[in-house]
Amino acid sequence: MSSILTNTSAMVALQTLNSINDNLNKTQSEISTGKSIESAKDNAAIWAISKTMESDVAGFNAISDSLALGESTITVARSATETVTDLLTQIKGKVVAAQEQNVDREKIQTDIEALTGQVTSIVEAAQFNGLNLLKGTEDVNILSSLDRQGNGVVNASNITVNRQDLSTSAGTNGVGSGGTDLSGQILDAAAGGTYGGATLSATGSTSIVELAGDWDDGDASSITVAGQTVSFASSVDDTTAADIRDGLLSGLQALDLDGLTFTATGTAQITMVSTRSFESVDIAVDDAGIVGTGTGNSYVHTENGVATGVTTTEASTIDQRAEEVFFSTAAAPQEGNSYQASVGGTAYFYTAGKGENFSDVARGLKTAIDSANIDGISTQVSIDSTTGQASLKIDNSGTDKTLATAAGDGGTASGGLFGLDNIDVRSNESANAALANIETLINTSIDSAAALGSAQGRIETQSSFISKLTDSLKSGIGTMVDANMEEASTRLQALQVQQQLGVQSLSIANQAPQSILSLFR
Repeated sequence: MSSILTNTSAMVALQTLNSINDNLNKTQSEISTGKSIESAKDNAAIWAISKTMESDVAGFNAISDSLALGESTITVARSATETVTDLLTQIKGKVVAAQEQNVDREKIQTDIEALTGQVTSIVEAAQFNGLNLLKGTEDVNILSSLDRQGNGVVNASNITVNRQDLSTSAGTNGVGSGGTDLSGQILDAAAGGTYGGATLSATGSTSIVELAGDWDDGDASSITVAGQTVSFASSVDDTTAADIRDGLLSGLQALDLDGLTFTATGTAQITMVSTRSFESVDIAVDDAGIVGTGTGNSYVHTENGVATGVTTTEASTIDQRAEEVFFSTAAAPQEGNSYQASVGGTAYFYTAGKGENFSDVARGLKTAIDSANIDGISTQVSIDSTTGQASLKIDNSGTDKTLATAAGDGGTASGGLFGLDNIDVRSNESANAALANIETLINTSIDSAAALGSAQGRIETQSSFISKLTDSLKSGIGTMVDANMEEASTRLQALQVQQQLGVQSLSIANQAPQSILSLFR
């Protein structure tokens, strides 16, 4: 049935043409924008995912900038520590040269002070955008990643860079500031109680050997001191202990051992005195070579006034002259803990920094005492190879001085190169102290450079990863929303042909009602 009111063919042709035009517009939009999903109406789910990933890409781009800034800052600090290490090595060369007495120590001291000034200048200038990693102890966090969880929560991750304080600051002393008393961390022996103080004396440590009894022909005795052995044998019966003593004493005196003196005391005693600063002396007495029938052949060994036995064979030691204070192995120093040694009534202190141990504290306290150039006072740090326990030895070759210790919290950490500006090689004692102290400072600088180098390597690795991750995210976004241009081109040509056919079809359909007029002619 034909109708002039309803043209079904035209309506179908028009709907087809509209559909073709819609697809053609969409295809042209894909070609012009390069995206198959341009807005949420194209595909809401995919569009939402792509926008989330695009925000992550923007975040990672900012992280790349943060890592670049952090890497530059660390590069400046690392280069500075390496330069400081080189300068400290030069200072060590000067200190070694000053060990020789036939040199101009004043000129050497001038060179050392110039190099020290250069070290200070480098540390002060080692900043990037105002951030100096060689001053202070506060850690620096560098933004390194964004961690997106499955529930959509995003957390920022940081790379923590420890500052490497290479300043020469003494810090501040927390002892007496009203904080916690930490004196119990300083001991009078390796496993002893709280150190109670002492008198530093040049007198030396003593050991007394007292011989007794009658010695028969052929009876022999020997004394070994510091690895050197002397012996004496009786040549007649009823030789007195005093005669045996005199024979052994003559041999001991002939050894001419450095820092050791041997004298006859009492009825039949040999008094041995050691003024060796930091070295104990092994001794052993043996009269096991008795071959006769002498009566009561024996000796009494007295060490620093305390009898240790009545026997025929004994080994012992003569203590070092230095007073030794030990640091606890049951605790560890915290940042801001101060440790003080008062020598002759004057207090010297070292305040621990972040991550330091008692070995660092012992070396720092040594540096503080050495820097004062106290007449007759020398120091040495000892680390037990088995337990790792640190101790500080303080010796006095001059007039008697008191020694007292204290510890407390609430201080400000001493700088990593504390004591550098007090290195003095103008005397034998100060030159000897400077050699050990400069070695400690060099190790500190080397450790700082190594720590910064490690942090820089980590940041470079993270930066490379972020770059690759960003590229992967961009690629993933492109896979989801980018248009397939080959497919779009083919589809465009097909739709253009369909559009032309659709226009012709609609034109034909619109002409259909005209044929009805012929029925009324």
